[in-house]
Amino acid sequence: MDRKVVVVTGGAGFIGSYLCDRLINEKFKVICLDNFITGSLDNVKHLFGNGSFRFIEHNVTKYIDIGENVDYVLHFASPASPEDYLRFPIQTLKVGSLGTHNALGLALKKRARFIMASTSEVYGDPLSHPQSEDYWGNVNPVGVRGCYDESKRFAEALAMAYHRVHKIDTKIIRIFNTYGPRMRMKDGRVVPNFIYQALHDKPLTIYGKGTQTRSFCYVDDLVAGILKVMRSNINDPINLGNPHEFTILQLARLIVKLTGTKSKIVFKPLPQDDPRQRQPNIAKAKKILKWEPKVELEEGLKKTIEWFARLKYS
Repeated sequence: MDRKVVVVTGGAGFIGSYLCDRLINEKFKVICLDNFITGSLDNVKHLFGNGSFRFIEHNVTKYIDIGENVDYVLHFASPASPEDYLRFPIQTLKVGSLGTHNALGLALKKRARFIMASTSEVYGDPLSHPQSEDYWGNVNPVGVRGCYDESKRFAEALAMAYHRVHKIDTKIIRIFNTYGPRMRMKDGRVVPNFIYQALHDKPLTIYGKGTQTRSFCYVDDLVAGILKVMRSNINDPINLGNPHEFTILQLARLIVKLTGTKSKIVFKPLPQDDPRQRQPNIAKAKKILKWEPKVELEEGLKKTIEWFARLKYS
C-alpha cells in the first residue's frame, strides 16, 4: 500500500522536526520544507538517506510546488520565540499571512487535510483564566508582540475561510509553552534561557517579580496531541498544552536545583505586553481526542538539561 504523504512546513524547526520523526515512524512519507530562518539542519540531518524523507529548502511565503500527491499539509513554519519574532517582525507577519495562504493553496490543489500551528498568544494578556477556545483574547495589535499574535490570528481566520468557502478540512492547534531537546541554546524562551544561564553559571534572569505564570508541555506530549488532531474530525480551534501552572520564579528555582548551579536569580523590568497568566483549558482535547500530557515538569526538564549539557561539552 502506498504511504500517505505529509508536507511539514517549518519541518527543521523545534516542533516540526519531532513531527517529521514521528510521522516517519508511523509509516508516512514526509516532505519537509524550511528556509532555516530559525530552524536548523541539525534537527533533521539524521533523516537524510531515509527513503521516506525528502527535504526542500524553501521559503513558504513563495509559491509551494509539490509534484506528487499530498494527503496532509502541516503548517508549522514561523518564528515562535519573542527573541525571534522581535528580530524578524516582517518575516513573522509574512509567514503567517502569505505563508499560510500558500500552504492552504497547496492543500486546496491537492485536496489535502490542513493542520496549522497556532499559539496561545492569540489570547494575548488574557482577562479570562484559564484560557478556553471560546475566549477571543486581549491582544495589542500595534505592540511589539503584535507581529506574532496578529499573524497567527490572521492565519486562523484564513484557515476558517478556506474551510467555509473551499470545503478544505482545516484544523487549528493553539499550542501553549512547549519545551524539550532541540530548542536552541539561546532561543529566547524561558526554559532554554534559564538552562543556558544555569549551565554557564550566569545569573538566571527573571523579568518582573516572577509571579507571572506559564504552563509547560514536554514536546513528546505535544506531538502526540498534534497527531490526534491530524486524524480527528474537529475543525474548530483546539488547545494543546499542559494545564499545570507554575510561576516563573518556581521554574527558575527548579532549574537551579536540577542543574546544581551556583547561579543566583536576578530581576529585571517586565517587557511590554508580557502576559501575566498562561494556562490552557484542555477540556476539549481530553473529551474529543482523549489526550492529556503525561510528562511531569521535573522529568521533562531533566531530559532537556541533559541535552543542553551535551551541547555545551560537544
